[in-house]
Amino acid sequence: MSTPIQRYRPLIAIVLVALIGTGVWWSGAHQFLTLDTLKTQADALGAAVTANPWQAAGLFFLAYVLVAALSIPGAAVMTLASGALFGLIEGTVLVSFASSIGATLAFLVARFGFRDALRAKFGERLRDIDAGIARDGAFYLLTLRLVPAFPFFVVNLLSGLTSLPTRTFYWVSQLGMLPATIVYVLAGTQLAQIRSLGDVLSPGLLGALVALGALPLLLKAVLGWLKARRVYAGHRKPKSFDYNLIAIGAGSAGLVTTYIGAAVKAKVALIEKHKMGGDCLNTGCVPSKALIRSARLLAEAREAEKYGLNSLTADFDFAKVMERVQRVVSKVEPHDSVERYTGLGVDVIEGEAKLVSPWKVEVNGRRISARSIVIATGARPLVPKLPGLDGIEALTSDSVWSLRQLPKRLLVLGGGPIGCELAQSFARFGAAVSLVEMAPRLLPREDAEVGALLAERLAHEGLHVATGHKALRIESAADGQGGVLVAEADGAEVRLAFDRLLLALGRAPSTQGFGLQELGVELGPRGHVAVDGLMRTNFPNILVAGDVAGPYQFTHMAAHQAWYAAVNGLLAPFWSFKVDYRVVPWVTFTDPEAARVGLSEDEAKAQGIAIEVTRYGIDDLDRAIADSHDEGFVKVLTPPGSDRILGACIVGAHAGELLPEFVLAMKHGLGLNKLLGTIHAYPTMNEANKYAAGVWKRANAPQGALRWAERFFAWRRG
Repeated sequence: MSTPIQRYRPLIAIVLVALIGTGVWWSGAHQFLTLDTLKTQADALGAAVTANPWQAAGLFFLAYVLVAALSIPGAAVMTLASGALFGLIEGTVLVSFASSIGATLAFLVARFGFRDALRAKFGERLRDIDAGIARDGAFYLLTLRLVPAFPFFVVNLLSGLTSLPTRTFYWVSQLGMLPATIVYVLAGTQLAQIRSLGDVLSPGLLGALVALGALPLLLKAVLGWLKARRVYAGHRKPKSFDYNLIAIGAGSAGLVTTYIGAAVKAKVALIEKHKMGGDCLNTGCVPSKALIRSARLLAEAREAEKYGLNSLTADFDFAKVMERVQRVVSKVEPHDSVERYTGLGVDVIEGEAKLVSPWKVEVNGRRISARSIVIATGARPLVPKLPGLDGIEALTSDSVWSLRQLPKRLLVLGGGPIGCELAQSFARFGAAVSLVEMAPRLLPREDAEVGALLAERLAHEGLHVATGHKALRIESAADGQGGVLVAEADGAEVRLAFDRLLLALGRAPSTQGFGLQELGVELGPRGHVAVDGLMRTNFPNILVAGDVAGPYQFTHMAAHQAWYAAVNGLLAPFWSFKVDYRVVPWVTFTDPEAARVGLSEDEAKAQGIAIEVTRYGIDDLDRAIADSHDEGFVKVLTPPGSDRILGACIVGAHAGELLPEFVLAMKHGLGLNKLLGTIHAYPTMNEANKYAAGVWKRANAPQGALRWAERFFAWRRG
């Protein structure tokens, strides 16, 4: 909660600066900040300096600090005066320190007066700016300081609104302003020859200073070039290449990468050692959604009375359900097949790839080269180092699809999206399911209320939900069937028996076995391949996309990153695009579904971002009531008093289908007023988005205008 002083900081800062500026104006001190006054009073001022040199220097120093701090026009004239009155050496020292101190004071006024208010309104948008400032802020500031054509007071104020450290601002300012200071002080020693400030900087001198200002950026480019040279040391670049681009891995990222390359008539190759389509097609998105659909049909049959039916019976064979899952995979397979991509112009190579140089890949005993290589090797199920785990045959999201017999007792370790989806599905087929999560709630990346609502629903369906349970070890069952998970909860050991154990603890990036480490490609702290904003590794011609790159492990994000990897790999160094993570949607396909884009309420609280939360209950929606799916909510986050969407969360039936409207709005800067003014067909689930916008509108109705409207209509009635 902000204090009154914090809320009124901008106003206080404006009033203080205005009062001091007014005082300077009324005192007439501003009249001394013109070139004509300086030339007229030069002899008198010179005599005063000669009579009291230390006192004059001190007063001049304080006056300069005040002028710079208040951004009062006249700093250039005072710099000339320093040369005329104190000479080149003493004048340069006085101005260098006074201007830097004054600039820093202006910087601090902007920071403490306006930065909090700006962050409250544009916090999300400022994150990327602050990240860039943290990385290259000193370079940018030095460039601006070295070019006197750019108003220094603007640099002071804008810098204060960023995350640039005060100490960095000071020393860079003192260093960067020094060349121009020397020029002006030197000109001031010849004051009589100056007719206007324009005489100080000739076009040639100004051009030289601009060129000097480009030095930091040039230095950065040179350092980048030298770094690349060091990275490539010991490797010989081919004079010609077999391909423009090679992608390793035929999951979503590799497929999209080569699709783009072939579409623009580049020569591209795609290498896959296992199955085309990657995890999504074969063991992830496609089979899991097929299983969820069959399980949901069973659940609806059991709830027949909810739809006005006496009963429905569903006789099923679990093996046939799993065979249907494989038929669905087979039906989708042609979309990602060798034949399709070969027809598109991609050279598809089935084999195990190994990087042998930054430009060469060895596959099937031969070496092929490309100007750029894209690593798209995906991820694999994370298997923990849990004592006793090697004594049983645990299932993962890769191997669970081989099941043809439904486990009687299934224990799912991991309460994230994969664990929750599969746990609910197997329970609906009749397995006794225990869902174990170390965190205090399910779906830890979502708001607490989302995890709580899902936990309640799963418990209602008969699952044993054990949150706050840390797995300690696996013990073999006494009868030799299955095993026992020993976990810790509230300081005590808890034993959970199972016939089959399903590990759903997330996925680890696949970085081993194809020469990545041997070549020297750097990994990040979480095991992903380290990439920059252009999806490049420390070898600029080796790029990465998909789960192996992070930070999001979604099929749609792999495709998103692949566009940047492909385009940057094909067009570098002539053209590059920085990957855009501003609007990232995702969906957990449980029942009810949980869909989200942008900032969550819990994240906003943790980061201290001021938000207004608008909520619409789907239990009020006509179509949801008609479908007996009247549970869940739409929650939208906006800045206080603004309709700009910072994030949206939807829990309910078809939540994933409702989310894209918010994704589109956020991507293109459309606010809730635009959503409210858009016609939505009735009766549809999508109306929930419009009604959420209506809730926001009612909460932000202009009460003053409404009171005047009430009086107006009363007057109209007579």
